[in-house]
Amino acid sequence: MRTKLASPMLAIFVGLAAVAMSGCNQQGDTTQATSTEGHENETADHDHSGWWCPEHGIPEEVCTRCNASLIAEFKEKGDWCETHNRPDSNCFHCHPELEEKFAARFVAKYGEQPPTPTDP
Repeated sequence: MRTKLASPMLAIFVGLAAVAMSGCNQQGDTTQATSTEGHENETADHDHSGWWCPEHGIPEEVCTRCNASLIAEFKEKGDWCETHNRPDSNCFHCHPELEEKFAARFVAKYGEQPPTPTDP
């Protein structure tokens, strides 16, 4: 009886291992930003075509974590937080007051509070 159960159990284990590993090492869009704080393969679940980045709580036009092509421009201006790998002008970790500033821009444009950032 032990050998009869071993084969299905092994199949279940292998299947679960495959599902668990399916998210590893997937290649994202090369235009996506990368960072050193656990966002090596940053791919937001939004389409980036709108004005606002709901994931990071800032306008898309300044979201370097969604658009890596913006990074060089911010670094060239000296506007870069090395600690958090994003522009200092939108680093909510170093400058928590900026989250309120960006939210006010959203309110001015849409007349309502922005969605809560999922990864500020």
